[in-house]
Amino acid sequence: MTAATLSCVVATPAFGQATTAELMAADIGSLRDEIQQRYDLALARSTDPAVINANDSRYNWANEAKVQCGIALGFLKSSTRDETSISNCVLAAGLIDRVDTPLSTPAVPPMASGPAEICDQRQPGIVFFDFDSATPPADAQQTIQFVAQNAGPCGWTAIDVVGHTDRSGSDAYNDGLSRRRAEAVASLMTSMGVQQAAITTGARGESSPRVPTEDGVRNPQNRRVEIGVR
Repeated sequence: MTAATLSCVVATPAFGQATTAELMAADIGSLRDEIQQRYDLALARSTDPAVINANDSRYNWANEAKVQCGIALGFLKSSTRDETSISNCVLAAGLIDRVDTPLSTPAVPPMASGPAEICDQRQPGIVFFDFDSATPPADAQQTIQFVAQNAGPCGWTAIDVVGHTDRSGSDAYNDGLSRRRAEAVASLMTSMGVQQAAITTGARGESSPRVPTEDGVRNPQNRRVEIGVR
């Protein structure tokens, strides 16, 4: 190998070390491999009896990473780089093996505030829905629980829960469906301890798609509730 060739070699960050910005700049094949590795790690941890039975946060992070990395992989099937899900995937996967002090240990006081990598997020969760459904799917509970558990430590005093639909159906029907989706997610949040007064629900029908489509097209990425915090 010549000196000229050596000067062109760029080191690739090891798995788990690449930032969101570095992944967004990578070629689509490398990006897909990185996200797939994180998804596989999350899947392995979420089914590991030692993690499931442990009194720490690893199981929750594994499930959150599985959801977020799965969303990112869904976009990547069409070679779409969705920065929100990629960023959430990187964050959650990076915290999978962090062992927080068990809540049952009385000698250690609770954290006064949450870690910056969590608390600085403005949209910490998205819940996707089946076609024509306002019932949150089973995996939505992990996303909602993530927001509920961090609301206090992060000082999120206002939570915006906004429903959306795809472009299949009439405007009037989709307005109502998006509102029912938002209300369903808000109801789950209150059941997990979030004060109802902190939650504001909204409905945008089919007017704000994540993936632009023609009218009448069913798209799973557009059937969602976005959770924003302030």
